[in-house]
Amino acid sequence: MDSSADDTAICSPVHLGDAAPNFQARTTMGDMSLSDYRGRWVVLFSHPADFTPVCTSEFVALSRAHDRFKALDCDLVAISVDSLYAHLGWIRAIHEHFGVAVTFPIVEDPSMVIGRAYGMLADNAPDAATVRATFFIDPEGIVRAKLCYPATIGRSVEELLRVVAALQRVDSDNVVTPEGWHPGDDVLLPPHQDQVGALDATQDGCWFHRTRPDKQSEAGK
Repeated sequence: MDSSADDTAICSPVHLGDAAPNFQARTTMGDMSLSDYRGRWVVLFSHPADFTPVCTSEFVALSRAHDRFKALDCDLVAISVDSLYAHLGWIRAIHEHFGVAVTFPIVEDPSMVIGRAYGMLADNAPDAATVRATFFIDPEGIVRAKLCYPATIGRSVEELLRVVAALQRVDSDNVVTPEGWHPGDDVLLPPHQDQVGALDATQDGCWFHRTRPDKQSEAGK
């Protein structure tokens, strides 16, 4: 079965807060639909091509960190325009040369229909050579964050894990996360929405930048 996406999503760039376009496709782990993952977090990421140095470094690192994503109830799904058979040959080569098993599915998208549905590619793009996009999809199927890198720069696995953890943290409580936040760090409280709160002289610190220890981390100790 060829890769395909819902007709309503074709050629429509995906913005934060949009429903992630569903698709059905062949993968290295059998046929799948993105909707199969409903109820879990998903990191959907594209790579420019199999058998390339930057992509290989990413897949080795992501495979080694896969259990850390699973601990966050998060699944990894990779995608590129390469054929299923190219994917299979590549993951075999990764296993032979690096001793690493790729334990997440790699979607084939030879027609680039899925890439275009997500806005990874312009309608007139001749190929996918510049694509290194990442979409963070929540259990309701909503795109909550996205990252984009050029083909020459590899992604940081630690940053992908950090984004998933931060999204889950803000969903669980009325807090936001500061620059460089990692689980266990102090969190920020949303700013006051009224004059009384803004002018309250009894509050500690700056009214529009209030930190507090992460209560979830304290509870876990």
